[in-house]
Amino acid sequence: MAGRSAVGLDIGTSCVRAAEVSLGKGTPRLERFGQVALPVGAVRDGEVIDVDIVAGAIKKLWSEVKFGSKRVAIGVANQKVVVRQVDLPWMETNELHKALAYQVADMIPMPVEQAILDFFPVDEFFNDSGERMLRVLLVAAARDMVESALRAAQRAGLKPISVDLSPFAVIRSLADHDHLGIDSQAEALVDIGAKVTNIAVHQGGVPRFVRILLMGGGDLTEAVAERMGVPLEQAETTKHQLGIPATPADRDVHPASRVIESSANALVEEIRGSLDYYLASPGAVPIRRVVLAGGGAKLSNFVGKLSVATRLQVETASPMAKMRIGKTGLSDDQLAHIDSLVAVPVGLALGVAS
Repeated sequence: MAGRSAVGLDIGTSCVRAAEVSLGKGTPRLERFGQVALPVGAVRDGEVIDVDIVAGAIKKLWSEVKFGSKRVAIGVANQKVVVRQVDLPWMETNELHKALAYQVADMIPMPVEQAILDFFPVDEFFNDSGERMLRVLLVAAARDMVESALRAAQRAGLKPISVDLSPFAVIRSLADHDHLGIDSQAEALVDIGAKVTNIAVHQGGVPRFVRILLMGGGDLTEAVAERMGVPLEQAETTKHQLGIPATPADRDVHPASRVIESSANALVEEIRGSLDYYLASPGAVPIRRVVLAGGGAKLSNFVGKLSVATRLQVETASPMAKMRIGKTGLSDDQLAHIDSLVAVPVGLALGVAS
């Protein structure tokens, strides 16, 4: 295998996914991809609850797919991760890393000694007093949550080499990077999982805003299952067969149609509200379009509904359109099916391989 390679591991609420990506002189190449389903409750809203069950699923995944390495980058995105824009007195990057805990202790909703902290520089500016400032995206993750994910990977025989924020991984895999630095508008990337939706606004590949929503396609499935009194597997099939009603008449096609529409509306409103919040924040620039990824992006009529709500152009992502495809062992139909699912694991791998 030519060039550097890395494996990204995405521990989701409904399954574990991994992608191996290699980097040579040209376009990244997808070498392998696979996923293994998780039982309900093993991961709750993106947080590992049962380490042994998750470890078993990861071990099965490595056995089935034959990844070329046991060294992995792990993504996190759940209720125990806080990402917010803050303004701090300017200092050199290495100095800020050392002082970060003291600078932000009052800015995060958890004891600073129980958090893993990092930051991503966004802007430099001078405040009204003439003081040089640094605007950053501050990331605070609960240490116990991160350690649970690490233990699951380690018990599966893997060697985690980094822990990354899943929304940052989405930017790496989906963003069109503006190497000239002249992109005047932002782009919103929305990755809809089963129970977690990652929203990342970037400008030329530079993160500007991140929000993690604790809702996703699984909420629609659960609503259908409850309304119809059927198992989740049957509800999932019904959801995708019906999609979101496109017209008022479609609401009466099936008893589940109104449930799907109501649940989808709630998710759309959360996404719209998050983008509105970003646009009202200091230094915000206009959003030119929204790009959807994740399993939830497959639901018919979701693109149109989100476009109407946000008054923005909305498109479905194709991460693999930016990649070469290696000897994955997957058919063309299988590759087409996973295209919207690979954004996070591919982005995690790119963060290590690049």
